[in-house]
Amino acid sequence: MSDILTVTANPALDLSTEAPAVIPDRKLRCTAPLIHPGGGGVNISRAIANLGGTSRALVAHGGSTGQELIRLIQDEGLTVDSLGVDHPTRQSVSVLDHATGLQYRFMMPGPDWTAGDASRARDTILSAVAPGALVIPSGSLPPGLSVDFFLELAPQIAATGGRMLMDTSGPALNRAAEAPAGLFVLRMDTAEAEELTGNRLTALSDMADLATSLRLSGAAQIVMVAAGAQGTVISSPDWCGLTRPPVVVPRSKIGAGDSFVAAFAMSVARGEDPVTACCWGTAAAASAVQEEGTRLCQRRDVERFFQEVERVGL
Repeated sequence: MSDILTVTANPALDLSTEAPAVIPDRKLRCTAPLIHPGGGGVNISRAIANLGGTSRALVAHGGSTGQELIRLIQDEGLTVDSLGVDHPTRQSVSVLDHATGLQYRFMMPGPDWTAGDASRARDTILSAVAPGALVIPSGSLPPGLSVDFFLELAPQIAATGGRMLMDTSGPALNRAAEAPAGLFVLRMDTAEAEELTGNRLTALSDMADLATSLRLSGAAQIVMVAAGAQGTVISSPDWCGLTRPPVVVPRSKIGAGDSFVAAFAMSVARGEDPVTACCWGTAAAASAVQEEGTRLCQRRDVERFFQEVERVGL
């Protein structure tokens, strides 16, 4: 089984709470907050642990919030190492409005990185990559870190026998689409795909066309577009289509994408084909949206949902 290495340059201490109603200019009496370690790579490693797997998490962390972050990660049994950057860790807050059922998510920007920070992080990542490893940078980039940072690392990781799976958005996604960097997987959601193309993608066939176009242009060997409750569109060298999840009642959308990537990566690390891996990811995302706060996917549900995922050719 291949090693899985997650990278979180801009982690957060995630607080989630609930309020009777979110109303401006009033003090909102909230429930006691749930506190979890957060950031894309951290959540992927947490989800992998939930599914019975192992990974190594490289995390930039510092200050009292960073100490709490690492304590919470270690309490969940994860292996975590520093990226060599120790700026104070940011916080994020999500509030569920009981009156409307809507969830509000407030994300702080994180600390400013210097060129020296980027250099230390680059050296740390490259020294941690073993041949055949899956490297998963995920989450937002801190201010000061170039949108090309991970794309410039991808060829070096590939040269060591590693494979990079990138789930990104905004300028970093634009760069991944225009400057092929030898990615193994490129993943985005529908909103990010629409921002990339400048067009509304209302039909699954439109998403499939985009994914295939990006794959053929060399953006990645496998391209996926998350289509919400409809499932995930995947374009691989052997198949293009939709992996459709069972119908579930959503409670929180936090962590659905990270759960997807975790289950997908575990499947690939076991040697399964990309479409089967996408089915596992789809099952994990369906499990995650049923959970409150940032609990992520649960193994028993994922194994049950996997049997119900449909494959629909596009």
